[in-house]
Amino acid sequence: MAMNGSANYTNRMPLAAFPLGGLGTGSVTLHASGALTEFEIFNRPAKGNKLPYSFFAIHTAWSDCTDARVLEAKRMPDFDRARGYHPQQVMGLPRFAASRMETAFPFARIDFEEESLPVSVSLEAFVPFIPLNEDDSGIPAAVFRYRVKNTGGVKAKVLIAASMPNIYGFRGFDCFDNYRPFEGRENKEIREAGISGVFMTGSGLAEDALTFGNSAILVPDESALVKPYWHRSRWYDSVADFWNCFSAGHLEHVGMEGVQRSAIGPLGYPVGSAGLEKTINPGVEEDFLFILSWYVPNRFRGWFQDDNPGQTMKNHYATRFASALDAGQYLLHNLPRLEAQSRLFADALQGSTLPRPVISAVADNLTVLTSNTCFRDATGTFLAWEGCHEQEGSCHGTCTHVWNYAQSAAWLFPAMERSARLNEFLYEVEPNGKMNFRAMKRFGLPAFNMHAAADGQLGTIVRAWREYLLSGDKEFLAAIYPRILRCLAYCEKTWDADGDGLLEGLQHNTYDIEFCGVNPLSGVFYLAALRAVERLAEAMDDPVSAKRAAEKYAASRAALDKACFNGAYYEQVIEDKDSPPYQFGKGCLSDQLLGQAMASLYGLGELLPKTHIKSAIKAVYDNNFLDGDHRGSCMQRLYIADDEKGLVLCSWPKGGKPRFPFVYSDEVWTGIEYQVAALLIQQGFVEEGLNIVSAVRKRYDGIRRNPFSEMECGYHYARSLAGYGVMVAFCGLQLTPEGDISFDPVINESDFHCFYCDGRHFGILHQTISKNGRKEKFVEILL
Repeated sequence: MAMNGSANYTNRMPLAAFPLGGLGTGSVTLHASGALTEFEIFNRPAKGNKLPYSFFAIHTAWSDCTDARVLEAKRMPDFDRARGYHPQQVMGLPRFAASRMETAFPFARIDFEEESLPVSVSLEAFVPFIPLNEDDSGIPAAVFRYRVKNTGGVKAKVLIAASMPNIYGFRGFDCFDNYRPFEGRENKEIREAGISGVFMTGSGLAEDALTFGNSAILVPDESALVKPYWHRSRWYDSVADFWNCFSAGHLEHVGMEGVQRSAIGPLGYPVGSAGLEKTINPGVEEDFLFILSWYVPNRFRGWFQDDNPGQTMKNHYATRFASALDAGQYLLHNLPRLEAQSRLFADALQGSTLPRPVISAVADNLTVLTSNTCFRDATGTFLAWEGCHEQEGSCHGTCTHVWNYAQSAAWLFPAMERSARLNEFLYEVEPNGKMNFRAMKRFGLPAFNMHAAADGQLGTIVRAWREYLLSGDKEFLAAIYPRILRCLAYCEKTWDADGDGLLEGLQHNTYDIEFCGVNPLSGVFYLAALRAVERLAEAMDDPVSAKRAAEKYAASRAALDKACFNGAYYEQVIEDKDSPPYQFGKGCLSDQLLGQAMASLYGLGELLPKTHIKSAIKAVYDNNFLDGDHRGSCMQRLYIADDEKGLVLCSWPKGGKPRFPFVYSDEVWTGIEYQVAALLIQQGFVEEGLNIVSAVRKRYDGIRRNPFSEMECGYHYARSLAGYGVMVAFCGLQLTPEGDISFDPVINESDFHCFYCDGRHFGILHQTISKNGRKEKFVEILL
């Protein structure tokens, strides 16, 4: 269980919480204390949704001594609660003194500390996550492996038990924090070859009901201890019975039928438990393995409940598994392979000779893909929000101008990412070429009624090239190629009506406003789109379109550089900086070269004069990076404190700030920080790029913020997946659609190695430099 992972997080850090989930499955959150703090498995965000009586516990017996405690460390108490801690959270039971968590996505390891015990205890938890294998990375089940070592001088008898409530018909909690009852719930004891456990299901609901669902606790031992039901009574008899029983070292029902039952108070929940018991000799360690699985197959048919009232649709995992029992059994039966392949990925990424903040920026943000930000429908099509509000998704529609920034899904799961491009080009492109930047039509809904997003539409053309680059999939390209040309024609007709190569007019963008006139955000994206169309046209044997794109690119490149470059960076050309409002004028926009950042990652080359690119991206760093001692005013959303470092979206080093600049100009967004860092690194400003990445990851320290949930408009925000591009920039990875691979690291280490995934394989890039400066490179394919 050795782990070369992230920084250590302790039980006293309130926000150090690691989501355990698969692609499109929802997740169970593991706090650094070992507590299961949130169950976001119901096809929507559910911050704070702690299921009652969901915990692990350990009983230890040695010599004449016994000890029972919850397998969690003590947390910082939060007694600012109207009704105190509900008994269902078992906060009044004994716990370990301390714990320390380290992560190497998808793995989390926790070491528990308790001097009074003759055993040491650690936990490794994970959900399989295997690049290029979307289905086996989308299992609604988590592995919990506790390792117990006898550090004393005598034998110790150890029992570890997992407990969970039945989720069938889950409807949340009432005003007294009680789990709402559903009479049809039923727990079943499971005994089969090599497996024991509890399957928690029910009857009375239609199979397409939103609240239809089940769960399971499984252990790989057909003779394990199983308690399918806790004692069912009123008030808190059930947990009292369980703990009295467990404290005596067993799980069987001890009998409380004769106890007078109260007519008031919460009805006993249908909670089940399964446990493993082992005798451990001094100096020996034993593993206790559990699977927690869930199955909530139905979600709204659409983004919101009112989109198609009363209609539901299946999650993709529901097309593979018939129940939580089925999913848990699959995971157990295939665990050696699934774990080994997940560990290949984790070890390769964590073992990369990159600066630790870069690895963290990649690994710790992969939780976006396993959060409720993302899901897959029954066909496997990838769909996503921008992020997660507390109880619902944030900003629907796999928004093109936000997902432009994201890199992780495309590089690790290119087939899944291609499904999103197919949805955008085949469903959301109108006859006139306008692309709706929020996807609605797949659900039988009307098109999203708003302006086209210039950055979103042009960026999606560029991403179509990325998807072809990572796959060489001609069938995919042939399906969308006519729509790509139609989208480009719409952009030119709408924003370059005079044909001078400069985009003008109202250009909606990711800042939720419209830029007017010539500006580098749209302009550089247009250059990238033209380069992408040229390459795609060549692949489709369309020399006329390729030639036209090349000619348009050359003219637009010269025009944009002449119009917008001010000697230091690219600015907006506008007659009146204050009319209309929400412009940036002479400002230094952090996203001014976003199109270039994407082009560099995707092998499209430098779109503007190299000296100007270097000058502009360095100006972004010099003017927009706050050094941690800033006292300016921010009347927008605040993401960093005065003593923290970060990159603001815009500054005005040459003056001329509009009275009302674009609405997010003073904010700090991690996705923009990452894309700027990637381009800085590619342009030779490695220290500056690393400073930005280090600043982001330092802010997410487990105390002020959750290291595994970078925020913008919601938790687990999609734009943070731009961090993957920083790794690509560091190793200088370049691909071709034919599968050729080359790399040129920016770090001149004697022994450089870095994880890579090229759409066909994943593995490790190696470069060694001899004492005489000779470089040798090779690619190690792992899977």
